[in-house]
Amino acid sequence: MTAPSSSITTRKGGRWIEQWDPEDETFWKETGEKVAHRNLFFSVLSEHIGFSIWTLWSVMVLFMGPEYGLTPADKFFIISMATLVGAIVRVPYTFAVARFGGRNWTIIAASMLLVPTIAAFVVMEPGTSFGTFLVCAMLAGVGGGNFASSMTNINSFFPLRKKGWALGLNAGGGNIGVPVVQLIGLAVIGANGGPRLLLGIYIPLIVIAAVLGALYMDNITSVKNDTGAAREAVKDPHTWIMSFLYIGTFGSFIGYSFAFGLVLQTQFGRTPLESAYVTFIGPLLGSLIRPVGGWLADKYGGARITLWNFVGMGAATAVIVVASMEKSLALFTTAFIVLFVLSGLGNGSTYKMIPGIFQTKAAAKGLTGEEAASYGRRLSGASMGLIGAVGAVGGLGINLAFRQSFLSVGSGTGAFLAFLAFYAACFAVTWAVYLRRPAASESAATTESEAKTQLSYAEV
Repeated sequence: MTAPSSSITTRKGGRWIEQWDPEDETFWKETGEKVAHRNLFFSVLSEHIGFSIWTLWSVMVLFMGPEYGLTPADKFFIISMATLVGAIVRVPYTFAVARFGGRNWTIIAASMLLVPTIAAFVVMEPGTSFGTFLVCAMLAGVGGGNFASSMTNINSFFPLRKKGWALGLNAGGGNIGVPVVQLIGLAVIGANGGPRLLLGIYIPLIVIAAVLGALYMDNITSVKNDTGAAREAVKDPHTWIMSFLYIGTFGSFIGYSFAFGLVLQTQFGRTPLESAYVTFIGPLLGSLIRPVGGWLADKYGGARITLWNFVGMGAATAVIVVASMEKSLALFTTAFIVLFVLSGLGNGSTYKMIPGIFQTKAAAKGLTGEEAASYGRRLSGASMGLIGAVGAVGGLGINLAFRQSFLSVGSGTGAFLAFLAFYAACFAVTWAVYLRRPAASESAATTESEAKTQLSYAEV
């Protein structure tokens, strides 16, 4: 049997690949791998800048001193709204890939980043109203949608055996946009530059990302807008279980990324420059380790890595609570950075679980070969946007929890206690759903197929 070749044609709407079968090893080695890696690289670039624009206001609030007339609660609310919009737009961005094509939507999504960047450039000065700043921060939320469309697109390019690494690298490269914008902000603050300088750096970068996407990325014809898959994903309980777990991993990462510098300023009295010196470290390490989480999940199983990662996150949070109560800045900062690292590791392992879960469900349905692979791609692609959106809402919850904690007790301790309880719940759910073996007493109520499926989930 001759492996299909990748046929890249040009038609109205851009470059399209008519045949794509990454599960065929011959096709993958001869053609698919090179094309997939090229699309991965430019997808990461666009997503990376999207993350930077989404989290732009985590840096902007550091510039906003007393002359702006904003309270710490106002600033937490501004970054919370950016988080919220970034979570909501992930759902339509997921299905936009199938509607417009992965390449075409990358160009559109990258170009849309100019709107919040230019808007912030225009209004960023003392005397601007709180409502205006809030609207600009909400516009920046479109950058959060780039993650969903990028992950859905890249999921289609890679075979199942490579998805953990590819999705981890794609997401990790995007996540690095958070510490990069914070590093650039640090350089601008250190040089006594203003916020407009930071914004001016990103405007040409957005244009470059859109142009490179147009020149070097591809659409896949077979990725159609499948409303049936979307409906099936919504009805599948695993979509919502994984959404819950993703709140614990990615929700933590993005929520802490927005809030870290502001917490240091508010709770420990750090200056903008002092905060900026350490704010980027956690998101940077958390981003870099995300592909490692995917690789470990490929090797040992995503459920196992996710389970013990939540143990680590709980332990780091407990140390943060102690440091917060003892007012130890050094211990607080160290434990917070460890928590960032673990959230990044968990991001990689949880996203690896998604295609594995639906591949396992395909086997349980008796599907084999390309039919099983197609089912797994359909359902995992449809569910990723929903899972990513709900997970990002966790970032909103974190920022609102910090806001309430500072309003109520003057520190973030109350919020961290709530996070500790949530990580314990995530541990319990991971074990109960994906790692617990059916007990002998349950065998009468459990079919052989269900038992095999339960056992297989431990390998996802």
